[in-house]
Amino acid sequence: MIDLLVFYLHTIACVYGFTKYWQEDGVIGGLLSVGFIAIIFSIGWAISAFLISYILPPQGFAIWLNRDTISLALVTLGESIFYYQYLKE
Repeated sequence: MIDLLVFYLHTIACVYGFTKYWQEDGVIGGLLSVGFIAIIFSIGWAISAFLISYILPPQGFAIWLNRDTISLALVTLGESIFYYQYLKE
């Protein structure tokens, strides 16, 4: 459930970024914004999963809070600060 919430938040960020840059720069600007968000998310998730794999066992803390969920939460916290700066007016 936490994973779904994280992916949903990223979908909302993509829609917001597309809409914001579509209004300013056109369709190309909106698509570049979505591509940028997707690249940052995928690279950030890979790096955080790599770092978390050294700290936690695969089962994590509970069945609903495994290593992948923790790495997604970690990357979302970092991205929230970055996207706030990137998408603010």
